Amino acid sequence: MNLSSFFHTAVLAITLGFSANIAQAKPLQDYVPVLDNVKANAFQIDHKKGYRVKKVATNVYIITDGIWQSAFITTGKGVILLDAPQSFGQHIIKAVAEITDEPINMLIYSHSHVDHIGGSQQLKNIPNLKILASKPVADFLVEKNDPRRLIPTQTYTGNYVVNMGSETLRLDHHGNYHSTESDVFFYLPKRKFLMVIDSLAPGYVPFRDFDLTHNFHEYLKMFDAILAYDFDVFVGGHLTQIGTAEDVRITQAYVKDVYQTVKRIHTQTNQFDIMGAAAKKIGWDNKFALFNVFLEHIVDKSAKEIEARWIDKLAGVDVWAKSHARTALIYVRWDD
Repeated sequence: MNLSSFFHTAVLAITLGFSANIAQAKPLQDYVPVLDNVKANAFQIDHKKGYRVKKVATNVYIITDGIWQSAFITTGKGVILLDAPQSFGQHIIKAVAEITDEPINMLIYSHSHVDHIGGSQQLKNIPNLKILASKPVADFLVEKNDPRRLIPTQTYTGNYVVNMGSETLRLDHHGNYHSTESDVFFYLPKRKFLMVIDSLAPGYVPFRDFDLTHNFHEYLKMFDAILAYDFDVFVGGHLTQIGTAEDVRITQAYVKDVYQTVKRIHTQTNQFDIMGAAAKKIGWDNKFALFNVFLEHIVDKSAKEIEARWIDKLAGVDVWAKSHARTALIYVRWDD
């Protein structure tokens, strides 16, 4: 095959694969509607305004556009801002000014992902703004040199405590359940406020691939780490509401169910029976295709069980159950 034919074949394969994925996707109207109790708890957003500010504890406020969330703390000596999402970064200064005339003195990054800190570019003209991040996050941002994500002016390693005015904020490192560099829990003990970005969304199942986790082993342990804190208000960084410890426990139960279901079905399924049945149609030459038939069999069977048990308990089960099963299967088969 010459180079031109190779590229033509590759493009055709990619196109056919993309088309097949589209064909397999559900029509939008076939997804289960968001549960009534989740809609009832959702923050109402004026989409012309583009954001909402809501007080969730003494001196603590969240900013949200209904999809992303950040928070800020008034201290009497200035404002501490926790993350600056790209989607509403242009509104952050105005949002804080609705509540207080204290200046924004410090911005703290939870992790490196652009969707949560890409709005920092809108804060570059704030005089003497301190930007704090863990050293692994700061090193990554220096390497990326992305103008949307301002480079931290101060770094720390391990756990760290910020004292400003009336408030004490703990930055606790709990492994890498989501990002590749560092994941930080924001905790205000006096306010019983805990913010753990990209961990869970109260009322919903986690986002695709268990919130794009790079480490499902750490993700499984994350829930107990959260529940070890004494908090009344939980912020996960996404969607339409805040939560409580009960929301964390419900999501943990869902995640454990996915993991245990996938593990059981994988253990009980004979790989070569499934591959052999497929080989009767296409032969044994294409080992990748045959192995994929086996893996997708586990995913489909697991997702069907999970949906039946959880469809009326959390929103989005039918959207992401297969994705969750695939993530759990990678862990079960290769790491567990």
